[in-house]
Amino acid sequence: MFDQQARLERVLARHPDAVVVEPVPGRPALIRRNEILVAGRDAGAAETLVRRWCDSRHDERAVTRLRLRPAAKVDVCELAAQLSTDGPGTGGPGTSGRRRRLGVSPNHLVHGQPMWWSGPADLPRPAAPVPAPEAAAARRDVTVAILDTGLSPHPWYEDAEWYREQRDEVREVLDADLDFELDAQAGHGTFVAGVVLRHAPTARLRARRVIGGDGVGDELDVIRALEWLAEWGRADVLNISLGCHTYDDRPSPVLARAVAALGRRTVVVACAGNAAGDRPFWPAAMKPVIGVAALDGGDRAWFSNYGWWVDACAEGVDVTSAFVRFDGTRPPVDGIDPDRFDGFATWSGTSFAAPVVAGRIAGLAAAEGLDAVDAADRVLDPVAHPALPGLGVLVGSGNGAIAKR
Repeated sequence: MFDQQARLERVLARHPDAVVVEPVPGRPALIRRNEILVAGRDAGAAETLVRRWCDSRHDERAVTRLRLRPAAKVDVCELAAQLSTDGPGTGGPGTSGRRRRLGVSPNHLVHGQPMWWSGPADLPRPAAPVPAPEAAAARRDVTVAILDTGLSPHPWYEDAEWYREQRDEVREVLDADLDFELDAQAGHGTFVAGVVLRHAPTARLRARRVIGGDGVGDELDVIRALEWLAEWGRADVLNISLGCHTYDDRPSPVLARAVAALGRRTVVVACAGNAAGDRPFWPAAMKPVIGVAALDGGDRAWFSNYGWWVDACAEGVDVTSAFVRFDGTRPPVDGIDPDRFDGFATWSGTSFAAPVVAGRIAGLAAAEGLDAVDAADRVLDPVAHPALPGLGVLVGSGNGAIAKR
C-alpha cells in the first residue's frame, strides 16, 4: 500500500490552494482555501452576511462561489456551519428571529477512488486485449453519463456516434506534468466506461471531465457537471466514481441540491470509497444515490468502505477493462514492460465496482425496455438477491447477483 502521508503531500504540492481541515480529530477533509459555495437562490443572503470578509463573487447557473480575503483568516468550515444553521434572520447570524437554512458549503476537493487521497488502491497494470462487448437486442436506447477524467479513444467505441459527438471536449490528459509518466489516475474515465459497456453494450455514454489525471477535482466542478446534465435531461443512469469526506460528515447541501435537480428519472450510482472504514463518503452516502462497495470474490475487498449508507456491492479487485495507450520510461523486466499500455488494464477499487452496478441497471433497462428506476429496483431487490451487512445487495455480471461464498 502507498504511504498515504506522502501521497497527501504530493496532492497539496500540486494543489497549493488546498488545505486539510480536521474539525473532528481523526476525520480530515480537503477543501479549497478561502472559498465557500452557495446554492444559487441563497447567494444574495450569504454575500450580505459575509460582506466584510468577501473578496469576490462568481455566479453560475445554480451555484455561487464566494472568495474570502486571505488576510481575514476566516475559518470557512465554521462559517459554513454557522450560515447553514442560522440562516438570515432579523438580526443576522446567531440572533433570534425567523431563519431559513442556507445552502452553503466549503469547496471540498473530490478525488477518484482508487486511492484514499488520490490514485488507485493499486496501480493499473497492463492487460492482454479483451474482446469487445457484444451488443444484444435492445428494446430501447439507454444513456449512461460518466463524471470522471474523460475518455480516450478506444476500439470498443471510437467509431460510435455518441463518442464522435464529444471526442475532443472529453479527451483525457495523460501526462499533465510532462514527466513522461502516466499521471496517477489517467485512464480512470476510460476504464470506468469500459466496465459500463461490458454490462450494457448498447448504452450511449455521455462523459464529462471533472477530475484531472492526478485524480483530483473539487465540488464546484462536480456541481457544474450536474447542472449541465440536469439541463441536458437525457441521462438514464449517472456513474460517479469519485467523492470525498466532508468537514462535518454531512452531505454538502449545495451538492445535494445539484443531485436532486437531476430529477427522479435519473438513477445515480457512486463509489463508496477506498478508506477501508465506515465514515460516510459523499455523494455515495446521499439518500438518492446508490453507494457501491467493492468485493474481492464474495467478501469485502480490504480497501473498500462499508456501512449503513452502502446500498450495493460488486467485484472491484483485478477488474479488466478498456484503458489508454501509453508507454512510460520504465524499462522492461524479464521481457515485460510494466508501464506500456496498449488499450487494456487491470485495476482495483470501488471506482470499478460502481460501474458494474450502473452497467447492470442500464443493460437491464435496455434489454427489457424498462425505466431506469424500475431496472434499479430489480437489480437491487433484496428479496431476489443476497445481501451482506454493511455492503448491501450483491450485484454480479450475469443474473444480477453473485452467490455468497
